[in-house]
Amino acid sequence: MSETTAQTTRPGQTPAVPPSLAELAATLPAGSLLERMGIVLVEATPQRLVATMPVEGNTQVAGILHGGASCVLAETLGSIGAMLHVWPGGTALGTDINATHHRAASSGLVTGVATAISLGRTLCSHEVVISDEAGRRLCTARITNLVRPAAPATTAG
Repeated sequence: MSETTAQTTRPGQTPAVPPSLAELAATLPAGSLLERMGIVLVEATPQRLVATMPVEGNTQVAGILHGGASCVLAETLGSIGAMLHVWPGGTALGTDINATHHRAASSGLVTGVATAISLGRTLCSHEVVISDEAGRRLCTARITNLVRPAAPATTAG
């Protein structure tokens, strides 16, 4: 398996059926940062996630998209992708994020597309490309999450 190929199940493991976007949204807490930033999930699997975010309300004092807002979008996508990798019941905790900002946006929607780099037993990494409505790359980010699958069910003896 190449380094850039994502694998969601290991030999002998039954793949989990990922939740629908509505089921996933129902697991997110009300008032979360995702909600406050106006982030809308469009597609969500462990391997690929897509979301939009408005520039308006997420700007810095110069009136352009805040770099921290781009990082919030990237971390949201990578963390949800890692969570889906250990779905249901597992946890994902961000351990590293970096971002390179290529150009500014002052209006409209931006779109983040996260692609799995590695989906492992303990770490998941995603590359996130954020583009403007014209398809111009604004930011490239990488996020790594520590993942813990749900504990196996035990039977009372």
